[in-house]
Amino acid sequence: MASGVMFFDISAVMYLAAFLVLIVGGVVRRTWIERIGTGLTATALVVQSIGLVLRGITLGGFPVTNTYESLVFYAWVFAFGYFVLLASGVLAGRLRSSIGTGVILGAAVCMALAGSPLRAPDVEPLVPALRSYWLALHVSLVFVGEGFFTAAFVAGVLYLLNSRRRRPSDSEHLERLDALAYRAIAIGFPFFTLGGLFFGAVWAKHAWGRYWGWDPKETFMLVTWLVYVLYLHVRVQRHWRGRRAAWIAVIGFLMALFTFAGVNFLIRGLHSYG
Repeated sequence: MASGVMFFDISAVMYLAAFLVLIVGGVVRRTWIERIGTGLTATALVVQSIGLVLRGITLGGFPVTNTYESLVFYAWVFAFGYFVLLASGVLAGRLRSSIGTGVILGAAVCMALAGSPLRAPDVEPLVPALRSYWLALHVSLVFVGEGFFTAAFVAGVLYLLNSRRRRPSDSEHLERLDALAYRAIAIGFPFFTLGGLFFGAVWAKHAWGRYWGWDPKETFMLVTWLVYVLYLHVRVQRHWRGRRAAWIAVIGFLMALFTFAGVNFLIRGLHSYG
């Protein structure tokens, strides 16, 4: 069995259990049930971290060299980002249940996709382009940024759903969702920019001899970056709030998701490693 796979399988089950517990806690509005869900998530994160360390040791590098490993690490970023948001104090009241449930669902889905028969968990020798420490900087920072974008996406979707049946009692909740989406994007954007554009260009220079080559993944990453530039511009300069800003946050994440997964399956390029 490939190194780390057992730990990944255990954490996948625990993420799913945490999601279900958080759903129940949100429905019945019992804080102690939500705490159980948070505890399960924390345990899953620790187990998954052990698996990532073991796989990195076996691989001899940062374990994001194929789609399987990237999905696993993506799930880890979701869970880790959830606890960052908890520690920051922005997930209070209804936000803790709704945002937490959405983010942990993302982690569970990533682990389920990684564990599907379509993804091979075997540790394989690295291709030359992946034998670089720039890979760790490039991929890890991009995923950290996208972890925050995920929280903004969940907040944006919840805003759009709740605003359709807006009641006077929902005004404060909607304002918190709007503020959370903005804060998450404002935090994630520098990580995404540094990892995706700067370190990505440096890695491309070392691997392929050029900083930019309009590879499909490079192109769609640039498009994604421009969507978030638009969000921050209209939010700060044009003072856009509410549904218009929420739609841009949702579109930005869908672009990021397509760049991560869709390009790999639909468009062949230099970033297609399996």
